[in-house]
Amino acid sequence: MDDGSTVIPGLDDDSVGIGARSSAGSAGSGTGEAAKSGRGGRTRAAGTRRPGAAVMADELPVARVVIDTPLVHLDRPFDYLVPVGMADDVVAGSRVRVRFSGRLVDGIVLERAASSDHDGRLAPLARAVSGESVLSEPVARLARAVADRYAGTMADVLRLAVPPRHARAEAAPPGRGGDVEPAAQPRPVGGAPAEGGEPGPSDRADGGDPVDQGAGVWSTCADGPAFLAALAGGGAPRAVWWAPPGPSWPAMIARAVAAAAASGRGALVVVPDHRDVDRVGAALASVPAGRAVPPLLLRADLGPEERYRRFLAVRRGQAPVVVGTRAAVFAPVERLGLVVVWDDGDDLHAELRAPYPHTRDVAVLRARTERCAVLIGGFSPSVEAEALVRVGWAGRLAPTREAVRGLAPRVEPVGSDFEASIDPAARAARLPSLAVRAARAALTAGEPVLVQVPRRGYHPSIACARCRRPARCRACSGPLGRTSAAAALACRWCGRPVPRPVDAPGRGGGEATGWHCATCGGNQLRASVTGDRRTAEELGRAFPGVPVRTSGRDAVLATVPAEPALVISTPGAEPVADGGYGAVLLLDGWALLGRPDLRAGEETLRRWLAAAALARPGPGGGRVVVAADIGLGPVQALVRWDPALFVGREADERAELGFPPASRVAAVEGTPAALDELLAVATLPEGAEVLGPVPVPARPSARDREPAREGAAGGRARAARSSSGVGIGAQEQEPERLIIRVRRQQGAELAHALRAARGALDARRAGRVRVQLDPLAIG
Repeated sequence: MDDGSTVIPGLDDDSVGIGARSSAGSAGSGTGEAAKSGRGGRTRAAGTRRPGAAVMADELPVARVVIDTPLVHLDRPFDYLVPVGMADDVVAGSRVRVRFSGRLVDGIVLERAASSDHDGRLAPLARAVSGESVLSEPVARLARAVADRYAGTMADVLRLAVPPRHARAEAAPPGRGGDVEPAAQPRPVGGAPAEGGEPGPSDRADGGDPVDQGAGVWSTCADGPAFLAALAGGGAPRAVWWAPPGPSWPAMIARAVAAAAASGRGALVVVPDHRDVDRVGAALASVPAGRAVPPLLLRADLGPEERYRRFLAVRRGQAPVVVGTRAAVFAPVERLGLVVVWDDGDDLHAELRAPYPHTRDVAVLRARTERCAVLIGGFSPSVEAEALVRVGWAGRLAPTREAVRGLAPRVEPVGSDFEASIDPAARAARLPSLAVRAARAALTAGEPVLVQVPRRGYHPSIACARCRRPARCRACSGPLGRTSAAAALACRWCGRPVPRPVDAPGRGGGEATGWHCATCGGNQLRASVTGDRRTAEELGRAFPGVPVRTSGRDAVLATVPAEPALVISTPGAEPVADGGYGAVLLLDGWALLGRPDLRAGEETLRRWLAAAALARPGPGGGRVVVAADIGLGPVQALVRWDPALFVGREADERAELGFPPASRVAAVEGTPAALDELLAVATLPEGAEVLGPVPVPARPSARDREPAREGAAGGRARAARSSSGVGIGAQEQEPERLIIRVRRQQGAELAHALRAARGALDARRAGRVRVQLDPLAIG
């Protein structure tokens, strides 16, 4: 089936344009609420005006503006008159200031029109901020579709899509950005001829056919060459891509981009973090001359001026290929032919700001609205990506079993019967003998060893040695931890040091002092989780004389040389080794698999595969040791390197239980009164399940995480403020959460109902609620 509406509801509506009306109602006027101020004039014939009124533009005197407001009931375009002095600067996509409800607010012009449907008086634009068009028509359509899908507002989406203005960057001479040489004339995409001319010698076959160039790495997938051929021919194939083991995925993305560029179209690649941006950028730079298109990199760590400068280069059509992190999915690439999303299961693809869109879903919406190709790939794509294949919206690109056997490392779990016969304590040991032997063999061969540890820090979690319950701070109930061997035990929230527990009452008949468990009364502690720093200490003692490097939140390594070393890394921070790692050790598998999360197994397998793919191929001596039970599904999928089978079974089990993506879920948070009011006004789809409400788990604030400078009573007061979210003595206002679940086919109806209910609450100035559709985690 070619219709993706069952997966991404709302895709059937192709009538949304840059100046289209929102589903909230028809376009309003610039005086909708501001008319009380008496400003503005009626939309009369072009040649008439009131005495003393400002002179309006003769051509297209009406500007349709989306205003910057979080209020849902105002999420629609408003019409304003364009003064003649602003006529040249007020263009579609430009920034303006308008008077709305008695105050000046920002807005973006969607279009200029000859007349307005509003019968009342229109106010003039207050100011044309800039004549630079920052919003293209395709991105405006995309923003409207994203807002409708996630029950948000177009203004919220535009905050994600359009970076803040930087006047100096806007006034600078046109250029492509700091990482690419400026170009006076934008180069045609790929081999497309310049306007009015024929392809030059450098635009023809000097670099060879991109399909032939990519056949080497893409031949590992049975349909890979056909996918490239469709791209080069101007087609719009849609595929979910299971990348083969090894470091070839950036080169495969580069070949796909080159194939799209050969058809005269642009490409957009979205990856989780800046290290992936650099890897894909380097791969694109290595495409043979004659077909290479220098990419423009949009990274999250760019400063405001540089980011805006690069955004303008894309908007002005000077960058046909863009590689970036999450926000780059909205980049206004001209003649977009291909959108690539790498590792869609990574939580960095989930936006943390309203309306909380996911990169994968935005890419799918963009592929539909702009009729371009889409490639969603990873070593283990998400269950949501698998759903796109199952409904027929996308095809499947997977490596052949012969290719997997030649590229995958040898994977050995520590819990096998054979290993248990050699080392009976292997299943209980944190660093079993199998892992030690594999690491020693790799180090002896002069190869680095990667050790993946699920948690950072030294002892990030401490528990009671008797009952195994987490140890908590007496003042704020925060978790206890230790940052180093010499550091004192302290609360991870408020920073208060905790006296060391004692075994017996103090001398002189006094009572025992120090920590004691509130549940069982025990006063002995144990480390329930070991972090990367403690692991580095243990391995340093086990392998004296071997360099130990760490890669984590404090310092992330991009690469390591091909020499003996122990590299301790947290998931997602693994550096790339020249030539690959001789051994990869995956420790503390229970810490990943035991999380109370629907996606625990899927996420664990994705992290394991990402680390294992950095090892040398099995025929070259690469080994992976995983510290987990061999009978578990993720472990079996890793041993066979068959993530598609595990993800397929996961999708079947979720469908049977009614979990996403077989259903759509909305998490609604607010005070009890606000939730009750929302349910009263919302017209939910038939059969919708309302689960809850339940209290929202307490989140430590920055103030609670500061070192303590007050007594225990003050700490308890701060804890009360943190848990309630509203202040001391206002426990009745403790925020709660509702879960609303519907069938997948009712997703668009649910989003519309929640959006309308939010609008009703906003119009009444009632309590505010936080609505998030399809959250990655609940709880």
